[in-house]
Amino acid sequence: MTTASRLITTLGVHLDPELLVLALTHRSFAHEAGGLPTNERLEFLGDTVLGLVVTEALYRRYPNQAEGELAKMRAATVSQRALAAIARTIDLGDFLLLGKGETATGGREKDSILSDTLEALFGAVYLTHGLEPARELVERLVGPTLEAAAQLGAGLDWKTSLQELAARLGLGAPQYDVQGSGPDHARTFNARILIADELCGEGTGPAKKVAEQEAAAAAYECLSARGPEMVARAAGGA
Repeated sequence: MTTASRLITTLGVHLDPELLVLALTHRSFAHEAGGLPTNERLEFLGDTVLGLVVTEALYRRYPNQAEGELAKMRAATVSQRALAAIARTIDLGDFLLLGKGETATGGREKDSILSDTLEALFGAVYLTHGLEPARELVERLVGPTLEAAAQLGAGLDWKTSLQELAARLGLGAPQYDVQGSGPDHARTFNARILIADELCGEGTGPAKKVAEQEAAAAAYECLSARGPEMVARAAGGA
């Protein structure tokens, strides 16, 4: 199976090969190749499609939520970090067309590039098939993030949510310890989180931010379950 075919299979939507290549073409690659078209126009279109689909989904799913809360949930769902996380679930970084410089500096893992390319793909599907197939793809990929936004609120950010929970429990700010290993082109990061001097979460990832978010998600779950116990222990040691 070719690289393009693998991505098409993952998306479950057929795209013309030339349009698919355009959706994956970052400006760094286009510049080095002598001024090829980039995916930025498709990204612009896909951003609008994404916003429409997410807004309508939130409106229909949460009829009792006020406009302000819906706006926060939408912002969380379509944030750069959230979209980049979705892009990683389909290994989108493997398919990017990047310039040599961008590749050397870890462009395949950059949130900004991953999120922009995902939006470009949404735009390409809309151009090819219209709104309904584009809606189906967006809802399939973004659906889990929508559900998380309803639970976590505006942040949709485990680090922010963890910090707020720790503050509410009076446990102080989480302390992060992140260590990297491996060669520069294939670094792996390991993150540990201490709260009130207790290890609450660990995570690994190809980027520091990814490892921290994974550790924060684990710590949030830990703190949600053990919060009262940790508060009592911290108070006893005061």
